[in-house]
Amino acid sequence: MIAASNITLSYGKRALFKNVNIKFTPGNCYGLIGANGSGKSTFLKILAGELEADHGEILVGRRERIAVLGQDQFAFDEETVFDTVVMGHKKLYGVMMQRETIYAKSELTEAEGVLCAEIESEFAELDGYEADAEAAVLLSGLGISEDLRTKKMKELSAGDKVRVLLAQALFGNPDVLLLDEPTNNLDRKSIQWLEDFLSRFANTVIVVSHDRHFLNQVCTHTADIDFGRIQIYVGNYDFWYRASQLHFKQKQSDNRKMAEKAEELKAFIQRFSANASKSKQATSRKKLLEKLTLEDMPVSSRKYPYVVFKPERACGDIILTIEGLTKAIDGVKVLDDFDLMVRKGDKIAFTGDSALARTTLFRILAGELEPDSGNIRWGVTITSAYFPQENSEFFTREMTLIDWLGQYSPPTEGETFARGFLGRMLFSGEEAMKKTVVLSGGERVRCMLSRMMLTGANLLILDEPTNHLDLESITALNDALIAFSEVILFASHDQEFVSTAANRIIEIAGGAAIDRTMDYEDDLGRGYVAEAS
Repeated sequence: MIAASNITLSYGKRALFKNVNIKFTPGNCYGLIGANGSGKSTFLKILAGELEADHGEILVGRRERIAVLGQDQFAFDEETVFDTVVMGHKKLYGVMMQRETIYAKSELTEAEGVLCAEIESEFAELDGYEADAEAAVLLSGLGISEDLRTKKMKELSAGDKVRVLLAQALFGNPDVLLLDEPTNNLDRKSIQWLEDFLSRFANTVIVVSHDRHFLNQVCTHTADIDFGRIQIYVGNYDFWYRASQLHFKQKQSDNRKMAEKAEELKAFIQRFSANASKSKQATSRKKLLEKLTLEDMPVSSRKYPYVVFKPERACGDIILTIEGLTKAIDGVKVLDDFDLMVRKGDKIAFTGDSALARTTLFRILAGELEPDSGNIRWGVTITSAYFPQENSEFFTREMTLIDWLGQYSPPTEGETFARGFLGRMLFSGEEAMKKTVVLSGGERVRCMLSRMMLTGANLLILDEPTNHLDLESITALNDALIAFSEVILFASHDQEFVSTAANRIIEIAGGAAIDRTMDYEDDLGRGYVAEAS
C-alpha cells in the first residue's frame, strides 16, 4: 500500500498539485494519465521519495519496498548486467556483497563464522538463492540474450540498457512498483511479456505510459491528473475515456438545464413582480432562483488538437505499384526484390523487425532516396504527403510558427489564416509567435501534421507519427486516420493505433513483403510481427 496525504506542489505561481489525497492498494495496477506538463512523472518522483512536495507526506506500508524504473541509462555503466538487475533489491544486494566478501577469505575466525551463519540466514530469508534464476527469467523475457548477462552495462546498446533497468525494477517482487514509460524501446514480444508479467503481479503497480493498448491490457484502475487534482476511476484507459466524457457531458447538460431554468424564473419575476395577484408567485420564484447555482466548469489541462486530412480529389483506380525494389544501406540490403500493389481504400501498416527497412521504403516513395533497382509506378490521380520520423531539418531556421506555417499555406492566405490554423493545433495566442528552434518534440510533430494537412494529398505516408505525442494528440491523429477516405501507408509502434487505423498489414521480412490482409490482433497472434526496438 502507498498513499499520498495532502500533497501540494507549486512551481512559481503555478500549483501543480493542491491537497492531493489518494491511496493505491495491493493487487491493482493504476494507469497515471494526464496532459503533457500535468505532473505525471513529477508525482511518481514524489511517491518514490526522489522529490519532496511543498506540503503533505507519502505513506507506505511497514517494511514495504518501493521499486522504480530508473531513467539514467549511465548510472550502472561499470556494473555487470546481472549485478545491475539484483541492485534493484538494495538490501539483498548488500547481503550478497557481504556474503561474497566473507567467502573470499581462506580462513574464518569464530566471530566471522557466526556472522557467516547470520548472513546465510538473511540471504535465505530474502530469497537470495533464487536470485540467479529470477534475474535470468526477467532478462530472457525482456529479450536480453544470455551472452549479454556477464557484460558491463556500458557495452550494451541504449535499448538493451532500458530493458535491463526494467528488469531491475521488476526484480525481487517489490511491494510497490513505479514505472514511467516502461514500453519505450521494447519490441512487441517484450511488451507482451511485460503485459503478462504485470497481469500476474500481486502487489501495487503505478504506471505512466502513452501506449493506450498497454494501459488497456494491464490497468485495473485509471488515476487521472486534471484540474490540479487526481481522481481514480475503476477500469482501464478505454473505460476512463468513456466515463470521463460521459461525466463531462452530463455536467454540461445539467448546467445548460439550470441556466434555462434560471432564465425562465427571471422572465417570470420581471414580468409579474409588480402584479399584486402574482406577487406571491414572483416572490416564490425569487427564492427558487437564489437556490439555483451553476456548477463551475474548471478549465481542463487536457487539450485535443484538431487533426483532419481533407484530400482535394479522390484516388483513381490505379494507386501505386512497386516491383523488384532493392536498396542497400551501408552495404546491407534492407529492401530486397520488394513487390507491392496498393489498392484503392488501402490503409496499410508496415511492420517487421527492421525499422530501417520501413523508413527506407518511405523515403524512396517520398523521393528522398533513389532505389538501387526496381520500378515504382504511381497512378496519375495520386498526390502524396510524407511525415518523416526525423524532422529536425525542417526547424533549422529561426522563425515564428506563423512564418513557418506560412511556407506551406496557400499563397492567398495570410497571418490570420495561419493563426487560426495554429490555434486549432494548440498554438493559440502568443504560442503562435514561438520560435521554431525552441519547440519540444511533441510541438514539432504537431507542426509537421499541420504541414501535411495543408497539402490536400490523397495518399498519406507516415513514419512513426505518434512519437513524442501525448495521449490526447495520439487520439486526435488516430481518429483522423480512421476518418480519412483515401490511402494511407504508415508505420507505428502503437498497437492501438495500428489495430484501429489499418485494414492491411505488410510485414517486411528479409527485405521482402509478406502481405497480411487481416486484423492486426490476428497478425500478432500468428507471430508475424516483431517491431524494432
